Amino acid sequence: MNVLHVIANPRPAEVSKSKMLALEFFTTLTENNSEVIVNNVDLYQSRPPFVTAEALRYFWGPVADSDYNPSKAEETAANYSNNNSSMLMEADVLVLTLPVWINSMPAILKAWLDQVLVPGKMFEMSPEGISPTHRLRTVVLLVSSDELYKEGDVLDGLTPAIRAIFGYIGVDDIQIAWADGQDTSRHIGAEERFELAAEAAREIAEEVAAMT
Repeated sequence: MNVLHVIANPRPAEVSKSKMLALEFFTTLTENNSEVIVNNVDLYQSRPPFVTAEALRYFWGPVADSDYNPSKAEETAANYSNNNSSMLMEADVLVLTLPVWINSMPAILKAWLDQVLVPGKMFEMSPEGISPTHRLRTVVLLVSSDELYKEGDVLDGLTPAIRAIFGYIGVDDIQIAWADGQDTSRHIGAEERFELAAEAAREIAEEVAAMT
């Protein structure tokens, strides 16, 4: 089983609550399945560019025109996508480690998603609609936030976006371990909430380890 771990948090591991959740998750995962293959991608070490008009033509031109031939500029604009999509295409499980900023995901993660979730890689387009070409089954979110969120919170701009993005390519299994209210200057009980999220991360890891 291949697991792709994408890190979208610039903070050092010793102070990042989401990276601490990732440590709990991957320790449990490897303890329960020694054969799992984990690939780590730190987006702050391999920064995805924002999609340009040239990249859009490269990704979607063949959908609109079967005779489309990319220009040199369009090929260049798609370099990041072409060089960084294969690990996601080969992954059975995607783990996203991230903070919540202003009620949503960091822009660097959205930039990565825009680069790798494109036709010709994760899916094909036809008159009948989208045909997934990937093997991805599960997306795991390991999340921390300063703010408190309740289930179904209208201020939660992360969970609905992730469900919509991956639902687009036919992935509906989204597992979440979320340590919220981690700003101790405003919220009491941060340690207890982190421990609950860590336990959730370990439980999800056990389920992933048992996947066949």
